[in-house]
Amino acid sequence: MKEKLKFVHKKKEKQTENGLTERLSVRLARFILRRQKWIESIFVAGCVFSFIAMLFVNVNYDLTEYLPREAASRIGLDRMEETFGYPGTARVMVKDVSLYEAKQYKDQIEAVDGVDQVLWCDAAVNIYAGEDFISMDDIEDYYKDRCAVMDITFDEGDTAKRTSRAVDEIRNLLGEKGCYTGMAVQNKSLKENIESEMQLIMLVAVIMIFTILCITTAAWSEPFLFLIVMGVAILLNQGTNIFLGTVSFLTNNVAMVLQLATSMDYSIFLLDAFERERKKGLGNKEAMTNAIDAAINSIFASSLTTVVGFLALVSMKFSIGFDMGLVLAKGIVFSLLTVVFFMPAMILKFADWNEKTAHRPFLPAFNRLSRGIYRFRYAALIIMALLVPPAYVAQGMNDYLYGNSAVGASEGTRVYEDEKEIAAIFGRSNMLLVMYPNTSMVTEKALSGELEDLPYVKSVTSMANTLPEGIPEEFLPYSLTNELHRGDKGRMLVYIRTKTESREAFQDTGKIEEIVKKYYPEDSFVLGETPSTMDIKTFITADNTRVNILSLLGVFLVVMFSFRSLLVPVIVMIPIEAAIFLNMAMPYLAGDTMVYMGYIIVSSIQLGATVDYSILLTNSYMACRKEMEKKKACIQAVKMSCTSIFTSGTIMILA
Repeated sequence: MKEKLKFVHKKKEKQTENGLTERLSVRLARFILRRQKWIESIFVAGCVFSFIAMLFVNVNYDLTEYLPREAASRIGLDRMEETFGYPGTARVMVKDVSLYEAKQYKDQIEAVDGVDQVLWCDAAVNIYAGEDFISMDDIEDYYKDRCAVMDITFDEGDTAKRTSRAVDEIRNLLGEKGCYTGMAVQNKSLKENIESEMQLIMLVAVIMIFTILCITTAAWSEPFLFLIVMGVAILLNQGTNIFLGTVSFLTNNVAMVLQLATSMDYSIFLLDAFERERKKGLGNKEAMTNAIDAAINSIFASSLTTVVGFLALVSMKFSIGFDMGLVLAKGIVFSLLTVVFFMPAMILKFADWNEKTAHRPFLPAFNRLSRGIYRFRYAALIIMALLVPPAYVAQGMNDYLYGNSAVGASEGTRVYEDEKEIAAIFGRSNMLLVMYPNTSMVTEKALSGELEDLPYVKSVTSMANTLPEGIPEEFLPYSLTNELHRGDKGRMLVYIRTKTESREAFQDTGKIEEIVKKYYPEDSFVLGETPSTMDIKTFITADNTRVNILSLLGVFLVVMFSFRSLLVPVIVMIPIEAAIFLNMAMPYLAGDTMVYMGYIIVSSIQLGATVDYSILLTNSYMACRKEMEKKKACIQAVKMSCTSIFTSGTIMILA
């Protein structure tokens, strides 16, 4: 009995001495090695499932789908879709044609399956009268310099497959004579470009990351090990998106590269720990047990800060943040699980290869660099104190874009070039849809007239201004009346001379909304890309403050519990926040315009992913401080951390 009590006492004493976390990590390590083949089978099955499932994940290219339900444009869009549907739109310019030839093209475009109607000047003038009998000034918005421009509305939405096929057919019809812009064209171009470009980006990223790993690792086979492990984690994350149903195009395309870049550290931590244990003369399995025990706390702390940074996006009312934050955080969790459970088996399989392909280190020992950094410390502090305040001010003065056109028709795309060519001849054309109660033709006529008198309004199409006075509605074609009046709802198409996203577009749309509310105070909406973008701007700007606060608070708490200190999180986060301010000041100094969603993503990633470097350096310093005085501990900490920081940082930069 005494021996038994003595054993229990010793066991408790050992648990107290080593800490509960350490004992759990050792048990976990032994379980992983004991169930190695079983775990491998689970990951292989998961990869097969994910490879098939990822082919069925729906990708959404319409940012307005993520507007909160309380947004005015979201409410209006839902009601319009219930009553009329929400048509896709495009603008087409036909070059080097006579009026008669343009009319023939217009009729052919209108006959394309999926096209609802084509707005051109043939409704206002008799094209067959001949150009000598037509006032060219009256039709200059539609025909000029032997070019004809037409506004097209489709039967279905901008992202519908039928609309996409219709755009292809129109392109085939017009050939080299055509220039194309509008949301239907932008979305089609965006989808095609992103799919091809992301494949190229991923290929280039993998090649560059492989090269960096060859330089920074100690064996030629180690980069293959890292990429296999990360490939499994990325595949599992992409495949499990099937449970979300639909993900945004932004999420779908940045998730793979960001997961590769932000979670490569974890596999490096584990392999480094394994190699250290092997150098002590331990066998492979015992070395792996000790390596998991030694590295798991660093891996968990590092991954948790990144997860917190991504999960802050989930709090956004503009729900693309929820979509993106969840997928990116899920990716980090899969990377963590893959490194902890699957990578030990892979390391043991690669152990002999790593020995056979070992090479001398290509990176220097960083002795001179670490001493130089120490000598430069006060100058660095002064430089940062001088740079950060103006950088903070500058990053708050950036210009941003918010809507679909910011990515779908950005500089360098065919849509951007076509839009410039069309605008150079005919100016801008931006379609707004006005929906209102169908109560009085007199009120509708008055609204149409007041809108037509606005200098920035190009045209207004409504039942009241289309129907000749005294003629019953039934005399007009059903295809037209069905688009403008349905039951107790009316709709008109208003084209204004602005871009879809600009200060002028926002001001002009705001004025039109005021006029519509004057005639129809209740149950009326002004819809289109511009009103949706205005709502996106309102919600996403407010979201940014919330995301920043939550990500800062989350990372602070993770670091505080990791170091059991209130001061260390402040020391760790100051350089990262300074780096964010400096980074975000660059677009302002360069005169560039950023996509606001990209700004929020980059801020979250830069905080959540690169705070690891501060944690690593602080951890190294505190470990060295137990054995050395301050100066030596500081120099040694920088020296110890440089390889990991440069490897991870370079991978992040390249990705």
